Amino acid sequence: MQNKRLGVIGIVVEDRQAVPMVNEILSRYAEIIIGRMGLPYREKELAVISLIVDGSTDEIGALTGKLGNLSGVTVKSALAKA
Repeated sequence: MQNKRLGVIGIVVEDRQAVPMVNEILSRYAEIIIGRMGLPYREKELAVISLIVDGSTDEIGALTGKLGNLSGVTVKSALAKA
């Protein structure tokens, strides 16, 4: 079993049509999500979501990969070294 890593994931949703799929994916990975904050940015017609995660690199990679494959969604992550 892989060691768990603490990290942060930033998600920018530019296409509102993608919101239901983003929420569905996040629900599937709820066990590794420690905290979530979402803010609509109405002036630019997009939403920004930040996640604090604690999981294996495989789990975090699968989450960010699924989100990043959605049209209109941009994802970046940073993991603690230890």
